[in-house]
Amino acid sequence: MVDIDPDDDGYDLRVGPPTVEEFQRLRALADMAERPPEGVERGLPNSVYAVRVVDTDRDPGSVPVADASVDDGEVVGMARVVGDGGSVYHVCDMAVHPAHQRRGLGTRLMRAVDRFVDDHAPSGAYVNLMGDVDGFYERFGYEETRPASKGMYRRVE
Repeated sequence: MVDIDPDDDGYDLRVGPPTVEEFQRLRALADMAERPPEGVERGLPNSVYAVRVVDTDRDPGSVPVADASVDDGEVVGMARVVGDGGSVYHVCDMAVHPAHQRRGLGTRLMRAVDRFVDDHAPSGAYVNLMGDVDGFYERFGYEETRPASKGMYRRVE
């Protein structure tokens, strides 16, 4: 539960995934597609890297915390890296609670993700993401792949 990006602003950046409930709540609040609980339960522990933002200044009587023994505040942001841990890394599930946006939390999450990848990925590793916030990820050196390639997906029904 160590803060990896200390800042005296009432937010801690902590390594490790959110709970399934926190994950689902943040995705819903950020208008991201819902994920099936079974998939989230399986997937979160298999993250190559995960980080979350905890609001440590929150009023203890406000929004309930899923597991107060794990986090002494409300999880208000998250980001994950999935992949093979060698040649391919995919940044995903980047979300910040709308009431906590515009405070630099997304930037802190992306810096932590990039620091992890830079420290652990071998030279030449491919890092990708699907972003829907114009201009945000570009600040961290991410580029659109078109026209060289295009992103695609298929959802299992």
